[in-house]
Amino acid sequence: MIPLIIAAVIVVILLIACIKIVPQATEYVIEFLGKYQKTWSAGIHWKWPIIQVVAKKVTLKEQVLDSPPQPVITKDNVTMQIDTVIFYAIYDSKLYCYGAVNPISALGNLAATTLRNLVGELELDDTLTSRDTINGKMTEILDEATDKWGIKVHRVELKNIIPPAEIQNAMEKQMKAERDRRETLLEAEGHKAAVITRAEGDKQAMILAAEGERDARIARAEGEAKAIFLAKKAEADGLAALKEAGADSAVIELKKFEALIAMSNGRASKIIVPTDVVNMTKSNVMFSETSGLGDVTDPAPEEPKKPKTDPCCD
Repeated sequence: MIPLIIAAVIVVILLIACIKIVPQATEYVIEFLGKYQKTWSAGIHWKWPIIQVVAKKVTLKEQVLDSPPQPVITKDNVTMQIDTVIFYAIYDSKLYCYGAVNPISALGNLAATTLRNLVGELELDDTLTSRDTINGKMTEILDEATDKWGIKVHRVELKNIIPPAEIQNAMEKQMKAERDRRETLLEAEGHKAAVITRAEGDKQAMILAAEGERDARIARAEGEAKAIFLAKKAEADGLAALKEAGADSAVIELKKFEALIAMSNGRASKIIVPTDVVNMTKSNVMFSETSGLGDVTDPAPEEPKKPKTDPCCD
């Protein structure tokens, strides 16, 4: 009885040992008597003891290979330390298991040699400014080379580019000089902009002042013209009123005299008297002398008569 129980326990243990569960995103490479048989995907599987062996457990997740810094010589003979980061994933477990002895080590060495080849064709400045170009070329080359290993290279990134210490010092000095130059240019441009702005402001001020003076002169001229117009209009209205009132020639002549008096009010050095005014004046003078009207001066006193001498008494 006891031997049967022991045998049953052994059989159960063997049966449990033959049951294999493959986790998600993982594949098992199975060999049958030393020869590749199949690839198990995620799930539960039955494995025959002894004759079936799990040759390789492969994860299908994306993985990262961080390569250590590699000495790389540029085209202008500058030695730099560059390290890379490779993002890859296994897409074929059979090729990954049987394509290379150590595919990850092979991928790292291939990345180092490819990096040396690419950087060796560039100068120092181009290397520092061409990260994207180097990343794209390395990704393309590594992805094509690792297809037979069952590896898919998704992306390659240059992590650090470390030039020699003397090159770093020279680059820092160059950067400082460039910043000083930019600062000087910015200050000069600011001063230039300020001068231009002030000049434009002065120009606008002069233009506005000239326009104001012009408008003032126009306003004064218009005012003077309007004043002259009103004066002439008032004079014309006065003459029209005199004409409507039936003024005779004597009143008109009197108005002419008033005009002459106004013209000689300290502002005119010469007075041109019309002929009719002279004739009128002469006639007025003759009338005054003959009639005695209008004579405002007293007559001169008569000289005393000398007494006659008597000749008989001398």
